[in-house]
Amino acid sequence: MAIISKDYRVEIGHIGSSNFITNHGFLELLENVACYHSDTIKFGFNEISKTHLSWVLLHWKVKVLKRVRYGETVTVKTWAGYANRFFTMRDFEVYDKNGDLICIASSKWALVNTSTKGIAKITDDIIAPYKSEEKSVFNEKDIAKLKAPQTSSLPSFVFKVQRKDIDVNKHMHNICYLDYALEALPEDIYFSNEINEFEIMYKTGAKLGNEVHCYYTHEDDASFVVMKSADGTALHAIVKLIL
Repeated sequence: MAIISKDYRVEIGHIGSSNFITNHGFLELLENVACYHSDTIKFGFNEISKTHLSWVLLHWKVKVLKRVRYGETVTVKTWAGYANRFFTMRDFEVYDKNGDLICIASSKWALVNTSTKGIAKITDDIIAPYKSEEKSVFNEKDIAKLKAPQTSSLPSFVFKVQRKDIDVNKHMHNICYLDYALEALPEDIYFSNEINEFEIMYKTGAKLGNEVHCYYTHEDDASFVVMKSADGTALHAIVKLIL
């Protein structure tokens, strides 16, 4: 069993205009500790040139219980969860300096062969060093797929993937999808209430120069932003925001 724990200071890049940590800031911390876990077992970014394997994110599910201010220290814990040949789960807990739980999250990952660009099987040799836990913050073995709601025929926001958006896998970095989804929200929704629960399901990675069309809709007390290619043939992601 292996629960990885690491302390982080909430820095200027983690906060918004309110001086409290943003959802973007939480995701940065979660990503960092997940990468740190892989580094400890020599399966991180520095080993990709040898392994030709890289983890890619399929789904985020996050619930914020409390927000902390700039300069405060938080403890982020993570562990590998259920795994099969095609995907593995990873869960997180974030605690404030008083030991109070302030955020829980679950994520789903696949393995990609960086040489062939195809999905690689997650073998026992790969997953065993992570020493998976049975614990799940949402008491779920998997994250249910999001279904794209009916949207208008016209996008509410359009953007082109910039060089600054590209990650090590040559796709738009996963946190950028959240940032652009927020830009697609109507002003009254964006400024109404804090978004303390959200999910992002990734499908086809957007690449440099791609024009992405964002379609906003509200359904069942949640806001959805569906991200598609300009011609509508590729679904890049579905973002669900619960107000």
